[in-house]
Amino acid sequence: GRDKPVLDALGDREQAVANRDFLRDLYGAIKDCDEQLRFVFLTGVTKLAGLFSGLNNLTDITLDPRFGTLCGYTDEELDAAFAPKLEGLDRDEIRRRYDGYNWRGTDKVYNPIDILLLFETREFKAHWFETGTPTFLVNLLSRRRVAMPALEGMVADDSLLSAFDVERIAVEALLFQTGYLTIVGEEQDEDMLLYRLDYPNQEVKRSLNGILLQTMAPGVTVAAENLRRLMRRNDFTGLERRFRAFLASIPNEWYANSRIANYESHYASVFYSHFVAAGMDVRAEESTARGRSDLTVLYNGNVYLFEFKVADGKPEGRVLAQIRECGYADKYRRPGQPVHLIGIEFGREERNIVGFEFETV
Repeated sequence: GRDKPVLDALGDREQAVANRDFLRDLYGAIKDCDEQLRFVFLTGVTKLAGLFSGLNNLTDITLDPRFGTLCGYTDEELDAAFAPKLEGLDRDEIRRRYDGYNWRGTDKVYNPIDILLLFETREFKAHWFETGTPTFLVNLLSRRRVAMPALEGMVADDSLLSAFDVERIAVEALLFQTGYLTIVGEEQDEDMLLYRLDYPNQEVKRSLNGILLQTMAPGVTVAAENLRRLMRRNDFTGLERRFRAFLASIPNEWYANSRIANYESHYASVFYSHFVAAGMDVRAEESTARGRSDLTVLYNGNVYLFEFKVADGKPEGRVLAQIRECGYADKYRRPGQPVHLIGIEFGREERNIVGFEFETV
């Protein structure tokens, strides 16, 4: 892409600026040759301030509905061009994993890299994500301590396509421009068009959360199958041990801002990312008649309701009591579907679990 030399150097501002200036001069030379050029098409993921000052006659078609399916495959195109390759593959699974991108067109599109590598390998893997770890993006999310549940349902305006300086990057804009969030809806707010964002598919959602966990606790293996096994057995004691071990593995340097350990959102984000990376149906701050539950996990025919609190010296058991009193389980009560309430408290100094209670209703 046109911006890769800059993105690769985002951790080194001086080098990033130098690379940007080089590209700016290169694109300026393209404009000087416009008499010899009939059509120029540039791709990339970001709009960097100052990059196109020399090539200022471009038309940005990123969110032009007429070109909404330009950079991916539609369902109709899969059937028309790849029918023989689709044989023996679960179409619903292909859609769940690789579909979902939308640039204001009427159709969602599949990631073409995923589709082509799926047909080549016949394996459902994170093909696109594995073609190159987005180091600059992961480092930015980690450095800013972004709460991963907040990425679902994020709202942005036209700043999604705003040019940004190498030192000032809006998280939602970068996530959209790099393909980790996509548009799932629009709404008009007076004279402003707002876009609702979400993960496009399971590949992106699982992979991004998984790699952020690895960044948070380097060297720790986040085994999804182990977590699924614990949940299938409803082994809550084992679940507590697993999360205690992970939290204990986060280096002190990660808590550069000591206030992070005092926020329930930090711990909710850790749990959220684990369950998402394991491929479970996870819902953060789901609304109920009497409030919002911190985290809901639906897996293997069971419902798990989590509530998190940073310990403040009040009597133990109050977190579990809050889940009961607020009736978070009511909407899930039905025959044959166990509902598990899990209340967890964290210590400010310990930066770890200091209270873990559960019951099944």
